[in-house]
Amino acid sequence: MKLLRRISNAKIVAACVASITILCIPSFRNVPTDGPGTKADLPNIVVILADDMGYGDIRAYNPESQIPTPNLDKLAVGGLRFTDAHSGSSVCTPTRYGLLTGRYAFRSSLKKGVLGGYSPPLIENDRFTIADLLSNAGYHTGIVGKWHLGLSFAIDSVTTSTNAPADSTSGWPNGNGINVEKPLVNSPNDVGFDYSYIIPASLDMPPYVYFDDKKPTERGIVQLEGSKYPRGVLWREGKASANFNIHATLDHFSKKATDFISKSARSEKPFFLYLPLTGPHTPWLPSQRFKGKSKAGIYGDFVAHTDAVVGEVMHTLDSLGITGNTLVIFTSDNGADWRPGDKQLFPAHQANYIFRGQKSDIWEGGHRVPFLASWPMGIKPGRQTSNTICLTDLLATFATITHQKIPASAAQDSFDFSTVLTNNAPVNPTRQSIIHHSIKGMFALRKGKWKYIEGKGSGGWSEDNSPTADLQAQLYDLETDPTESKNVFTSFSDIARSLDSELQKQKKSGYTRSGSNK
Repeated sequence: MKLLRRISNAKIVAACVASITILCIPSFRNVPTDGPGTKADLPNIVVILADDMGYGDIRAYNPESQIPTPNLDKLAVGGLRFTDAHSGSSVCTPTRYGLLTGRYAFRSSLKKGVLGGYSPPLIENDRFTIADLLSNAGYHTGIVGKWHLGLSFAIDSVTTSTNAPADSTSGWPNGNGINVEKPLVNSPNDVGFDYSYIIPASLDMPPYVYFDDKKPTERGIVQLEGSKYPRGVLWREGKASANFNIHATLDHFSKKATDFISKSARSEKPFFLYLPLTGPHTPWLPSQRFKGKSKAGIYGDFVAHTDAVVGEVMHTLDSLGITGNTLVIFTSDNGADWRPGDKQLFPAHQANYIFRGQKSDIWEGGHRVPFLASWPMGIKPGRQTSNTICLTDLLATFATITHQKIPASAAQDSFDFSTVLTNNAPVNPTRQSIIHHSIKGMFALRKGKWKYIEGKGSGGWSEDNSPTADLQAQLYDLETDPTESKNVFTSFSDIARSLDSELQKQKKSGYTRSGSNK
């Protein structure tokens, strides 16, 4: 496709491929299903989810990036780079729901926006997750990082619930009556994770408390003063543990993640680590050693800091001698929060590359994300693929890799792309279509080269100043127009009607994966 030729970066991949030894590629066929496997035949799995990192931030995707990303570039050279990967939404919470459940988040109770720090759990009590899947396969499962999928907190009185009166500006529960010095009632431990070390939501949302499994790591709560300036150094006022250091959170999670890996490597079980990082989401707080490293301001410096955390994880795997049979996936929950003012200050940096829009938007810049996969024993290095995938597809893919069956009531929108990982030859498309969703609840359907948007504008924070802004819907040919600059809705109205019909059917059906149900 012309689009994929345009956005590919074959130079970076080709530079080192010749010097890398190609290992044998395993087959997932003719293996028993269900039941736990052993450490010898199952890979360890690490999923690193950056927070608000754009497609164009990484030099492996954008050679003109103004940010050094040596560790992610190395990961790309040593594995497989996807050029058409998408988050399940253009914002945090719904993407995380989809990644863990294999189900589009608009099918949940959250129809737009994101949760707050005190919001109740979004993942339903009986919902099957990736952690459940891998636990069934015999894995030791862990999460370290930002949760942002709701929690059940201890309360101070029977008259107060986790749905306390909403904050008047955000609409989120404000935390009144919630006691964050007591253990959580419901946490990641209740959705399949053996180990959990988290903060409740984004690093700019209270409460600023670490929970080790369900227990807060310290007693004593203070009121943390908020910050709004300069641009990007934002966090909201709220409850915090007395010794919580907001500036050190990213490095703290890096240490906890590498500790988990080191401890798990000594076990007889394979391990799964879900590592949702706090960077480069606001507040942009690069540590001193990264300040001035980029030419994209403190945002770029924080991206460089985030890249270094990936390097720490990879170094730990190498030092333990387990890199070969560890599948490492790096991706982002949505596009970069890179606004017009940022572009004016740093015109040489395209955080979302050539794509229109940003985090929050229904346009490509909102949900087309970097996606890198490395697994020396399973993935030939130095490859790229234009296969279209969604982060909801991880569950079905891991099911195949670990020889597990998916319940019919689970992973309604998850499609297996394991053959894309392990096959050197082109394979059939992973999915026939994909639904996109914006912060305001706008929908789009991608099918092949066509992208249909069922409304006007960005569906997010960006303004639409195009000549066709007043048209009732949008249709783009991404093969010839990857920047979504030419709305051809009126010229191809028959295609638009067909895609709209398919979109409505998929929204109402409750599932898109064959063999699943509501």
